[in-house]
Amino acid sequence: MSNTSPTTPHACFTKEQRLLTPAAFREVFDAPERKLHQSHLMAFVRTNTHEQPRVGMAITKRKVPTAVARNLIKRQIREQFRVKAFGLENKDIVFIVKNSVKGLSNKEIKTEINNIFKKIEKK
Repeated sequence: MSNTSPTTPHACFTKEQRLLTPAAFREVFDAPERKLHQSHLMAFVRTNTHEQPRVGMAITKRKVPTAVARNLIKRQIREQFRVKAFGLENKDIVFIVKNSVKGLSNKEIKTEINNIFKKIEKK
């Protein structure tokens, strides 16, 4: 018996689904089609020329001082992207932290990430 969910046929996170180069990040930051805000997170969204959505993260040390917390946020973003990528169009999405996430629970961070992905899926 498999543990895969029937609603996510291709739930994997490949290298092709990541924004890797500074130029790719710059394209999204310089001319985003949409900016999606939550209380602590923000996402810049832009249509790309690839066949699949891609995600990038700019989680700075100034906003999230400990590596453990930065990596936790990145893992949660990657996991939610992995699960929801099949429902997204060919978009480049870059997440940043607006305000310090100190004191937020994992559930609250996950909720903010999910809210951003819901807004992307709507349009």
